Amino acid sequence: MRASVCLWLALATVALSAALVHGGLTGTFLPLERAIPLNQRVELESLRARDRARHSRILQGVFGGVVDFAVQGTSDPYFVGLYFTKVKLGSPAKEFYVQIDTGSDILWLNCMTCSNCPQSSGLGIQLDFFDTAGSSTAAFVSCADPICSYAVRTATSECSSQADHCSYTFQYGDGSGTTGYYVSDTMYFDTVVGQELVSNSSSTIVFGCSTYQSGDLTKTDKAVDGIFGFGPGALSVISQLSSQGLTPKAFSHCLKGQDNGGGVLVLGEILEPSMVYSPLVPSQPHYNLNLQSIAVNGQILPIDSDVFATANNRGTIVDTGTTLTYLVQEAYNPFVDAITAAVSQFYKPIISKGNQCYLVSNSVGDIFPQVSLNFMGGASMILDPEHYLMHYGFLDGAAMWCIGFQRTDQRFTILGDLVLKDKIFVYDLANQRIGWANYDCSLAVNVSMATSKSKDAYINNSGPMSVSCPHIGTFSKLLASGIAAFLVHIVFMDFPVL
Repeated sequence: MRASVCLWLALATVALSAALVHGGLTGTFLPLERAIPLNQRVELESLRARDRARHSRILQGVFGGVVDFAVQGTSDPYFVGLYFTKVKLGSPAKEFYVQIDTGSDILWLNCMTCSNCPQSSGLGIQLDFFDTAGSSTAAFVSCADPICSYAVRTATSECSSQADHCSYTFQYGDGSGTTGYYVSDTMYFDTVVGQELVSNSSSTIVFGCSTYQSGDLTKTDKAVDGIFGFGPGALSVISQLSSQGLTPKAFSHCLKGQDNGGGVLVLGEILEPSMVYSPLVPSQPHYNLNLQSIAVNGQILPIDSDVFATANNRGTIVDTGTTLTYLVQEAYNPFVDAITAAVSQFYKPIISKGNQCYLVSNSVGDIFPQVSLNFMGGASMILDPEHYLMHYGFLDGAAMWCIGFQRTDQRFTILGDLVLKDKIFVYDLANQRIGWANYDCSLAVNVSMATSKSKDAYINNSGPMSVSCPHIGTFSKLLASGIAAFLVHIVFMDFPVL
């Protein structure tokens, strides 16, 4: 009887695995790399200029709302946190380095026919170009394609009747831009489809092929092969794959802030018991959250919550493509004043190039207070000192640490990598919420392959993938794995992924 129960449970597990495959509730993960190591400095003004260009891309994505974030400031050294990953496209498949960007929607790559595209990169990576003629599965998106009709309605695309190519032009606020056309081709990725089982999957997706670039996009110091937009728009890769039932309608990342950086990006939901969630502001072209207050050392700062409200060209955006974090002026001054008041009796406050800095003789964690960003739903984001301070070097034998939050005259608060690092972030698009938890991103993460907690399976990203099954015996688990592999073979034979 006991053996029969175990066998029944094993078969039930296999059926669930097959259902996950057939229903497309699989988890896909990609490794991330830091673009510039932490031991390499850049000027803060250069960093701000990059963010300014990034903000133009954020706000002028496929939804076309043009808002230029005119960031003010002076130059200070800073360690750059630019995260990117590799994607595999075409037939034969080729790999491309692309920046991870939750602030825009489109995946686009440098095209073989691109004019003014970078030929080399200061990031120590080999650049490549997408060749539409060299891929047997590539196809141009025609003017008659419904995707082109959607793209044209967003005011970022046009259609040339002469070439019958659906083309786009993204013009950015700093004068840089990219022009190209939409193509469809096969994208390859690894998916977890059952107990201890990894499958090579593929799908046809639409992305941009850039034929011309201008401005900062032509520079080689931080050049990559393209941008991997993870915004909420219908043309983002996460939207395309989830609408095909190939991945859950969720993605996650954990960006490592220490040493040489890195981390993991998951098309699925990273699981962590300490995760807290806050609802997304509905009907927004970006990932807007309702920031309600800021606390320093547990004391709520005297900031009118209305300055954080989402309205016309206002709100709080989560963006991995922005390095720093930007506060509206009404919030910035009380924040800096509170930090200074908390440490001035221990550390000497000084102004360096217009920034509030402090001469620190020991660890910043000893005296500097914790900061809490408090969001709707009772979700707080706890920031240690290294998540709002920047190490600026040394002066008179003491380390100089400066406030890393920047003041903006615009109405948007932007949460960049400075606060996003060292945390798991889950973009639960099915339930329209974002979750986070402090985490050491050098450790393994657990990943759900399903949208329901009752169907969780887990991935260990630091070694061989394993799934614990505490409710069935060893024989049942082995049987389940064997039958699951057979069923997956059948499913892939009967239901090929296009």
